[in-house]
Amino acid sequence: MKKKNKIELISLGCSKNTVDGERLMKQLELNDFEFVDNSKDAESVIINTCGFIEPAKEESVNTILEAVALKKKGEIKKVIVAGCLSERYMEDLKKEIPEVDAFYGAEQYEEIVRGLGGNLKKNLLGERVLTTPNHYAYLKISEGCDNPCSFCAIPLIRGKYRSFNEERLIGEAAALAKEGVKELILIGQDTTDFGKDFYGKRTLAAFMNRLTEIDGIEWVRLLYAYPSHFPQNIIDQIASNPKICSYIDLPLQHISDDVLKSMRRGISKRKTIELIDKLKSGIPNLTLRTTFIVGYPNETEKDFDELYNFIKETEFDRVGIFDYSREEDTTGYPLGDSVPAEEKERRKAVLMELQREISAKKNETFVGKKMKTIIDRLEGDYFVGRTERDAPEVDGEVLVEKDVRISKGNFYDVEIVDFNDYDLFGRLS
Repeated sequence: MKKKNKIELISLGCSKNTVDGERLMKQLELNDFEFVDNSKDAESVIINTCGFIEPAKEESVNTILEAVALKKKGEIKKVIVAGCLSERYMEDLKKEIPEVDAFYGAEQYEEIVRGLGGNLKKNLLGERVLTTPNHYAYLKISEGCDNPCSFCAIPLIRGKYRSFNEERLIGEAAALAKEGVKELILIGQDTTDFGKDFYGKRTLAAFMNRLTEIDGIEWVRLLYAYPSHFPQNIIDQIASNPKICSYIDLPLQHISDDVLKSMRRGISKRKTIELIDKLKSGIPNLTLRTTFIVGYPNETEKDFDELYNFIKETEFDRVGIFDYSREEDTTGYPLGDSVPAEEKERRKAVLMELQREISAKKNETFVGKKMKTIIDRLEGDYFVGRTERDAPEVDGEVLVEKDVRISKGNFYDVEIVDFNDYDLFGRLS
């Protein structure tokens, strides 16, 4: 059948945005649209924007302007903007970039499809066009957030917390498994709240167990867990179920009580340390990933030193550091942005150097061991894979010597023979 149109879809920002883009792609594909990887080969470009923090907003605006420039040259016909930035700043964007043909908010699949002349296939809303390698997929289990964090604009953009229907998610996961997906990565703005709006209680642990019962699923990985209400039954489920990765992404954001209180995180330093101790004692060989914000308006040098010492003592497996971004209409906005940009960068560099040393020390302990590794791709002289300790895109990798027995998307026992600060090197045993 002749294609109506060729489209390039550019998804910016987080993995949650990736899933939104994949669902939109499927709906357009069902309406006989064709996707291309290059704007110059497309008739229309859809930009799925991010509006979380200032650098993400700048990237989104620059991407829109690049597409508009191609339109002015006559290389594409339409520029369509959707997603978080458009949801939050639609009227401003319409005034500033009138060359854009249409603006849509987050999750406006039906409006976008109809705007391009198609019809939404509501009975197939869970289906997606995977943009990740075929053996892993992100499973978005919720939308929005109820947590009152002072620095975060997500509730303003995405609204209150909404768990997705569990049966629909199980169906989506089963369909992904039939397509060859072996690893499901659970995402949402706060995954630990899953089920509370449907059942009046958090049901993530039981849901994760159901996912492991799907034929073909070998790993289930948990991201975006909120620390102030982390359920005990999730610890028990991870510890007892070999298909659930002993891996938790737990964004802590800070450790100083003064900063945590101002951030409205709902947890103290003492409670944070108690939770970490509980996680480490309850889950053998746990890999713990976290993120922190530096340069928050009331973060003093003493607060920063406290954060430094906390990271040094705790020895997290993975750490991400972000500069504070002052966001309009958040409760933290009136505090201003008193820490200079260069000081934020200094603090971030100091913490990342500390984490580099911690990561290298941990990596050295794996030399000589065999580790279950899934192969993501072939790159140069190595197959590049990940262990249970590694989430895609944000963590380290395992570089495995080329071997004719290796193929992408499969698991292998890899003997670790060397390491660097963040990655491991291995060979097929």
